[in-house]
Amino acid sequence: MSTDYQQAREALGVRLRELRLSAVGGRLTGTQLAGQAGWNKSKVSRLENGRQTPSPDDLRAWAEATGRPDAYDELLARLRGFESHIRSWRRQLAAGHKAVQDTHLSAHADATVFRGWEPAMVFGILQTPDYARAIFTRYAELQRSPRDTEEAVRSRMQRQQELYDSSKRFHLIMWEAALHALVCPPPVLAAQLDRLAGSIGLDTVELGIIPQSAALKIPPATAFWVYDDRQVIVENWHAELWIDDEVSVETYLRTWKMLRASAVYGADAHRLVNAAREALERR
Repeated sequence: MSTDYQQAREALGVRLRELRLSAVGGRLTGTQLAGQAGWNKSKVSRLENGRQTPSPDDLRAWAEATGRPDAYDELLARLRGFESHIRSWRRQLAAGHKAVQDTHLSAHADATVFRGWEPAMVFGILQTPDYARAIFTRYAELQRSPRDTEEAVRSRMQRQQELYDSSKRFHLIMWEAALHALVCPPPVLAAQLDRLAGSIGLDTVELGIIPQSAALKIPPATAFWVYDDRQVIVENWHAELWIDDEVSVETYLRTWKMLRASAVYGADAHRLVNAAREALERR
């Protein structure tokens, strides 16, 4: 969970405690508030200490129990403000993958310089339709989300038009293992590797690959994107983190630069892609 998210949750907890202690008709104990709301007493403590994220219903119950129903809108605004930094897949994928792709399409449109790290698969912006189709299918199975695979693929392909926008620059780093990951049928991976080799020559793309034999300054871990050195998007199994506080963004930029120091480019990157292609043919 991002630092700014946790700090915001703790600040909301402080505000909840203030409302309880200054309740209309006299301060409430945690036990009294829990009783009015129909909760276990420990829930009041968890909410006030920032150890649990309240739901909108929790905030409404709190506002009413303290005699301050007018405070609900303020509390909800605080919740929405920090919830925007952690976007659960369950919520995002309620209508399928297309809506998520459209959100990224919009975010891409507003930025010009992109830095990305991907340890496990080919970047979405460099994927073939068949490779993207395989990825969306597998994630829909994992998240048990609606199958709108074709619509999601079309949205992802639309985003790739930005590769040919001379005002944008993509500085991308991949782990060599991603070239070999059979997250799709072998013929689909073969075509994807051919597409990846062609991407190395685009003037808007700087594609680096970290060889598995390379000395590393930092362990390769979670994939992330940095937009214009001001916003980071990190994908975890349960959620996307949208991070924009300066300290955290700077941490991801340092991470990206440390990873970049181990990457190879140009002809050396081509050789790694070609080697993966040849290894696939030998299977």
